[in-house]
Amino acid sequence: MIRLSDLKIKIFADGAELNLIAQTAADPLIRGYTTNPTLMRKANVRDYRAFAYEFLSIVPDRPVSFEVFSDDFEEMERQAHEIASWGGNVYVKIPVTNTKGRFSGGLIGRLTRAGVRVNVTAIMTEPQILRVVDRLESGVGAFVSVFAGRIADTGRDPVPLMRRAVELLRPLARTELIWASPRELLNVFQAEAVGCQVITATKDLLAKLSTIGKDLDEYSLETVRMFYGDAASAGYSIECGAMSSGGLRS
Repeated sequence: MIRLSDLKIKIFADGAELNLIAQTAADPLIRGYTTNPTLMRKANVRDYRAFAYEFLSIVPDRPVSFEVFSDDFEEMERQAHEIASWGGNVYVKIPVTNTKGRFSGGLIGRLTRAGVRVNVTAIMTEPQILRVVDRLESGVGAFVSVFAGRIADTGRDPVPLMRRAVELLRPLARTELIWASPRELLNVFQAEAVGCQVITATKDLLAKLSTIGKDLDEYSLETVRMFYGDAASAGYSIECGAMSSGGLRS
């Protein structure tokens, strides 16, 4: 089993809880951050700009991705330039399409030509990757977020697509592939194996990092003790009664 310290892939913390961001900011293992409006809503964020500025005061030195929230491309573009102005380490998340399914390629092209670093998000198919690659500028830093976890949720193996994505992005020297929405710790090693540069991780996945390489006999014993302790704490008991042909008798 590979050790955590041996991993080449960069782990980006995914969330919007500022207390957790502050805790992880001191961890050199966390190389960047992503968030989105859904996570922000769950964290009860009310003021986007104030949240972002506090976030960036905690994390001034690593990539942070903030997402636009309009469905109109002209308004998305205005928001993107505003968000990009918040800090030199900011990437602007642009959904691969709007809610009507219209491809965001024109917007992606205009932003990257203007020097805005984007994180193209919610990608799940090879044609989408191809169209995005065609719009990115090789000299401008960018992330391409393929939602491998959501692909896996449909019963499809995301590994072949992620391996193909690595090849498609290779000509873009400053563009990095993100394995987004991972579901389990194994995904970190799958992403590493195919050559992804980045994987996101929510707080639940980050909490599991300490189990990498754990002795399985030890883990088994801990699990048995957990079940036993929880049953004892709950005060469970099973009253023994006489058996009859009809089953248990109270």
